[in-house]
Amino acid sequence: MTSPQQFQRLRRSWQDCRALAHSSDLNSLALTYGTDKWGSHWYTQHYQRYFAAWRKRPLKILEIGVGGYQDLSYGAQSLHMWKRFFPNSHIVGIDLYDKSQFSEHRIDVLQCDQTDATRLTGISQRYGGFDIVIDDGSHLNEHVIQTFHILFPLLKTPGFYCIEDLQTAYWPTWGAVCGSTSMDFLRSLTDCVNQAERPFHEPSYFDRNITEIAFFHNLCLIRKEPNAEVANIPKLVENERQSMAAQNA
Repeated sequence: MTSPQQFQRLRRSWQDCRALAHSSDLNSLALTYGTDKWGSHWYTQHYQRYFAAWRKRPLKILEIGVGGYQDLSYGAQSLHMWKRFFPNSHIVGIDLYDKSQFSEHRIDVLQCDQTDATRLTGISQRYGGFDIVIDDGSHLNEHVIQTFHILFPLLKTPGFYCIEDLQTAYWPTWGAVCGSTSMDFLRSLTDCVNQAERPFHEPSYFDRNITEIAFFHNLCLIRKEPNAEVANIPKLVENERQSMAAQNA
């Protein structure tokens, strides 16, 4: 009789063989490994567009949330997808529950609360920083915002910070309070892109390091790069600054 562990190994071997034929196609890899990033959600089409040029790079990738919740025998589908798509990268998954049995070559699975700043900082330092962070964790609004404040400054430059399942920003039972949801927070970051045009604005860390924010259905991708572009028409910005100063005098 085949044990559950043997069955899982056989299933993985079959998935890996099938994935060889389409290792550069994230939609197909998601279906092969059984992650809901394609089918239930439609995320991999967007990841494909943003990550294709980085596919062969030796990256460090962190995914928050291994999947399976309290079921310790289930999860890691998307970690296997990332491992196949990024053949030269190291994939790290963290989860509130101990899913370390899913660790294997080029995949490390660690137990960690996604709001534990000390632990997250230590993990980032252990791997020399991450090039891509994907938050597929608790999806609680407060946690999404807290985790971003911890991990975005630790993200390498250039880098991508991705947040999934943003539908919970509209669900009160998931901590959606008008004015302080994850979507409210992300919308506030869109001004960072235009920080050079804002009179009397003292640029924050986010202002200086966000050059693109892309929203899709329940998904947000944030590109981290130095935001060093100067004002499009500096004279007009200065005129606005002087006008505002005069009004407030």
